[in-house]
Amino acid sequence: MSQKTASTNAITTPSATILDNRWDVVLSNTVVKTGMGFAAGAIASVLLFKRRAFPVWVGIGFGLGRGYSEGDAIFRSSAGLRSVSI
Repeated sequence: MSQKTASTNAITTPSATILDNRWDVVLSNTVVKTGMGFAAGAIASVLLFKRRAFPVWVGIGFGLGRGYSEGDAIFRSSAGLRSVSI
């Protein structure tokens, strides 16, 4: 007696793979930019602003904004997508 077992491996489509890869890049890029903004804000706070909090928040804001704008550019680009000419 042989039993057929269903394969549990999910087959991903190329478009899903492209989208997953883009999300990975965007999220990692945003985390890195935000961390760099935090570090620059903390250093500026200690060295220039007598340990006030606003440079840290400004640095975090710049990092998040930069990550968002680069993520928007990544999702708007057509690199890696198949184009069909009619």
